Formats: sequence, structure tokens, C-alpha cells
Amino acid sequence: MLNWAVRYFPILRTLRRHGADTGLILEIGSGSFGLAHFYRGYIVGCDVSFPDLPEKNILAVRCSGTRLPFTDFTFEAVVTSDVLEHVSPDLRLPLINEALRVTRKLAVFAFPCGKDAHALDERFLDSLRRRSIPAPPWLEEHMHYPFPEQDLFRGLGEAWKVESFGNEHLRFHDWVNRKEMSYRWCRVFRACLRFTPRLLEAALRWADRAPFYRVIVVVTRHASRGLGSNGWD
Repeated sequence: MLNWAVRYFPILRTLRRHGADTGLILEIGSGSFGLAHFYRGYIVGCDVSFPDLPEKNILAVRCSGTRLPFTDFTFEAVVTSDVLEHVSPDLRLPLINEALRVTRKLAVFAFPCGKDAHALDERFLDSLRRRSIPAPPWLEEHMHYPFPEQDLFRGLGEAWKVESFGNEHLRFHDWVNRKEMSYRWCRVFRACLRFTPRLLEAALRWADRAPFYRVIVVVTRHASRGLGSNGWD
């Protein structure tokens, strides 16, 4: 739960900063909760499966992120949080291109980045195995491919502006992962999110310092190019 808050709070701030928090939002790889757990409005959430009952404010669509069943410029913003690392390297750019195709204003991509982040997860998985503790599925999947790098976003074309910032200190990420293996700590984190969300968000800003576990890339459409420009070509 705290792991979600660490990455979704900065994403929500980004959406507000760009004035994209009031229109229709798509989250690729939302699962049953995702951004909707922190967002007051309705969103469209797409994923290959929804193992749990989706949040009440999710319009759930079962599909692949590389073949979205939506027309161009359908959404004010598109969010993809901790998804790219689960996608094979040859499909990462097609997923990015699909997100850009269906957004009117911007797309936000958050993902673990680089060798240090991957090595951290490897050590966490190894520690769980040594203690005979079942590893969460997402951690097992992190071992399948190298983590994405920011060079994925080079060469998107003149229609797009690309910015990025770091998210979550490596050691803090490791601490959160280990604490969330405890039912007692999970209850503490849920209580903080429920009763003191603003205080928690302010506290989590402290964790956004180098060396980072995650990078958040914000891709915005240049207004001068207009919606008729194929920025993904």
C-alpha cells in the first residue's frame, strides 16, 4: 500500500500541475486498484486481467497496452505506473507509442530504472528465498528482463517534450518492501493513508532523493504542433 503511495502521489501532482486532473484519464496496467485508489474522479483502467474486483471509480477494460481499443486523442492524460519493467524490451516502445496516440495532452510513465534498482530487487528476492518466504508475483516478474532506461524516450519526434525526475530513494524502497511483508506494518500504512494522507504525502517527499529506485518521465504534446500531428511517427 505504501509502495503505491510513493509513486502515485508524484503522478497526481504532475497531473494537477499540467491541468490534466479533471479530464478523462487512462491508466495502462492499472490492475484492480492503481491510480483510482488515490484519485477522486473516474478513470479508465486497462489491463490484461483484473484478479480482484476493481475500484468503484475504475471503468475496467481488458486489453493489451500495445493494442489499445481507443481512438486517437481520447484521453486528457495517460498514466503508466510500474508497468514497463514487466514488458519485454521489444514491446516497450510500442506501448509508449500507443499511450501517446490516445492522449490529448500528456502521458506519465513511472518505472524502476537502471542496474542498481534491478540489483536491489535481486537481493530482496534472494533474501525471501533464503527465509523460505513466498515472493510476490511482481518481484518474480522483475527478474525476467532488464529494467527500462530513459533512452526509450529519445527520438519521439518534435511534437513531444520529454521531462523526467527521480522517485524514491533506493534504501527507502527496500525498507518499504520489507515492511510490507508484515501484516502489522501494512495496517499501519493503511491507517496513515486513510486518516493522514496529506501528512503522509509530505513525508514521502523526503524519500524522493538520489540514488533513485524509480524515474518518472512526463511526455507532453507541444501546443504548436496541434492534435493533427502524428508525434509517434
